[in-house]
Amino acid sequence: MITMLEIMLVVGAVWMLAAWRAPAWAWMAGSAAYLLLWPVIHSANFWMLLPVWMLVIAATIVFGVPLIRRKLLGKTLLKLFRRMMPAMSATEREALEAGSVWWEADLFSGNPDWHKLLNYKPARLTQAEQAFLDGPVNTLCQMLDDWKITEELHDLPEDIWGYLKSEGFFGMIIPREFGGLGFSAQAHSAVVMQIASRSITAAVTTMVPNSLGPAQLLLHYGTEQQKRHYLPRLASGAEIPCFALTGPDAGSDAAAMPDKGIVCHGVFDGKTCLGIRLNWEKRYITLGPVATVLGLAFKLYDPDHCLGSDEELGITLALIPADTPGIEIGSRHFPLNQAFMNGPNRGHDVFIPMDWVIGGQARIGQGWRMLMECLADGRSISLPALSTGASKLASRATGAYAAVRKQFKTPIGKFEGVAEVLGRIAGNTYAMDAARELTVLALDAGEKPAVASAIVKYHLTERMRKVIDDAMDVHGGRGICMGPRNYLARVYQAIPISITVEGANILTRSLIIFGQGAIRCHPFLLAEMQAAGRNDVAGFDKALFGHIGLLVSNVARAGLHGITGARFARSPVNCEEAAYYRQLTRLSAAFAVTSEAAILLFGGALKRKESLSARLGDVLSNLYLASAALKRYSDQGRQQADRPLLEWVVRDALYQSQQTLFAVYDNFPGGIVAMLLKRILFPFGSTYRPPEDVVLKRAANVILRWGSARERLTEGLFISDAETDPLAELELALEKATVAQPVITHLRKAMQNGQLQPGDPEQCLPEAVTAGIIDERDAGLIRDAIVARQKVIGVDEFPADYWKEKRDSWQNESVPSHRAGRYI
Repeated sequence: MITMLEIMLVVGAVWMLAAWRAPAWAWMAGSAAYLLLWPVIHSANFWMLLPVWMLVIAATIVFGVPLIRRKLLGKTLLKLFRRMMPAMSATEREALEAGSVWWEADLFSGNPDWHKLLNYKPARLTQAEQAFLDGPVNTLCQMLDDWKITEELHDLPEDIWGYLKSEGFFGMIIPREFGGLGFSAQAHSAVVMQIASRSITAAVTTMVPNSLGPAQLLLHYGTEQQKRHYLPRLASGAEIPCFALTGPDAGSDAAAMPDKGIVCHGVFDGKTCLGIRLNWEKRYITLGPVATVLGLAFKLYDPDHCLGSDEELGITLALIPADTPGIEIGSRHFPLNQAFMNGPNRGHDVFIPMDWVIGGQARIGQGWRMLMECLADGRSISLPALSTGASKLASRATGAYAAVRKQFKTPIGKFEGVAEVLGRIAGNTYAMDAARELTVLALDAGEKPAVASAIVKYHLTERMRKVIDDAMDVHGGRGICMGPRNYLARVYQAIPISITVEGANILTRSLIIFGQGAIRCHPFLLAEMQAAGRNDVAGFDKALFGHIGLLVSNVARAGLHGITGARFARSPVNCEEAAYYRQLTRLSAAFAVTSEAAILLFGGALKRKESLSARLGDVLSNLYLASAALKRYSDQGRQQADRPLLEWVVRDALYQSQQTLFAVYDNFPGGIVAMLLKRILFPFGSTYRPPEDVVLKRAANVILRWGSARERLTEGLFISDAETDPLAELELALEKATVAQPVITHLRKAMQNGQLQPGDPEQCLPEAVTAGIIDERDAGLIRDAIVARQKVIGVDEFPADYWKEKRDSWQNESVPSHRAGRYI
């Protein structure tokens, strides 16, 4: 009995020392105390333990004294590590080191500091930013007719272009000192989100000048002369910018671009000067066909050594007026029936002076780092805002449609199958908006969160795809018939565009989120790699043993959480959602241990295990989205009406993370490591379950009914006050259906009581009035609801010769043969 108790105490002490990352002296003190007590407990001779004492002292000296440890083990361990390190190109290294890490690093550590997350102050718009949303943005949305834009004009109308320029939409990120609006990331995101709920074309046109492009690059890296010249002109719309990165042979692998610049002397403005002669071919460049100034990425070479001894100078960025001789620009692509300007451009022996390089000659060869550092802004703001705006539109419209549309005498939203879909729509939209808000909060705090930006780019565009697909299913025929009344179809068509741009989603998931996150978010791995690259034994030793301590701690903590169900994990709150914080802490620790196992198993080959990397990235992403939802719930005052949405998001994240981790273990080689991880991290197997039907039903009710939760979920969505606007008609129909529902319920009870013949309450109004069951006012409420419903379930019709007229107009137009259907 004493022996068993002794074993339990020793195991408990070791576990506690490991879990709390005790320093070497604490391990030594604990070992010494046990060795001193052992002879007393077992009535043994003290000298029997002399060999053990010597072993403990030797281990303490070797592993506990850094100077000795480095002398004896440092070089050997460094050599082993360098052998495991993957080969890394200069562009890969620049991409890894670009930007910063934020809350995602806490999640990766295995022990997130929830107090830190909740203490981040929620973003608030300034008075000027709110006024811009209430004024110019609202006015712009009223002006937009997306059907006319996409079906008839294939462009924004001239008055819309003029309004965007005059009101400063293209200068949201440009400081006021240069004539811009100087908006926060929160305001920038809110503007794009609201416009996206009205027109994808207008949203893309607005967001591109404020995303990765000339203005952003000039602000961070431009010379003072470049800033003074271009920023005021970009802010006013006098210059329309585009940025040319992608080409036929360089898409996701943009660093492989074949576009070249040669340093040479040439003639510019009648004078001979040092400059660059460029040749390039780019495509998919948004705003390219109407751009007046072209940002260009290219590889620069100096074969004549005009600048120094190096011939290959690296990727460089330049800002070039679009009318410069040798540039071919203006042709358009036609991306999935969207009318925003997008097209190819080419340059043939284009000579530019050296001071057109962004940042001047000092920035030559730094282009890839510049792009990677600025990419976080575009990924964090533009596409997440567009995706969230589209999902808010789908949530509000689909919930209202399901409440109004009837089949089998019942609103379709009451069918369990439809309620399941509506619950997913509402839950996904809540998660998306929460992640959007959390990420722009990081940007406004001065961070450039490289990993978080990849998470929201991938997962918010993918969740938009799910939301819109679900919304189309609920709308049925109403959703697939194109026309001015269809508020979903153009968004549905545009989904693959968001999936593709700013890093194709497949590669973002399989290469970036975990591939970059494992190095950037890990507390020690990047430091180890950098020290190994410098051959810095002391720096490597410090990082390595910090890494080992973290691993031991996470194994102990994750095992304890697995056995206890995370009951002893710390939570920042003492209310209902405390269990969610504890369970996310448990999964964070399990994820950290699993990541370490993957790194140890595969070493440098892990970056080629793309499916495994993608799954680990999914776990990190689910943790990020769930923590964002918890912060949103806290920031908004823990509104109980929002509770079903929070519950769906967190429980779905826990379940999906668990299943994904098991899929990771199934793909580990050998089976022994996978078995050990399952036994330690999930000793009772799969304990997390997906949200039950009742949770989905409660989440669905948020968007099926009028209420504060529905308003919070869809805040920032544009709803026209024009009576003939399809979304306004839908809102009115929901209002009238809600008012009429008590009367319909009363009629159903009358049928059950035998006062009326069984049937459809809407079809027995005269009999009910005659019988005195309801009065004419009540009957009028139901008739008004029927009329409103008939309006919103109607679909567009076109004259029989509509497409013949369009075909004839195309045939009569003179299209230059070298433009029509050219393969590029």
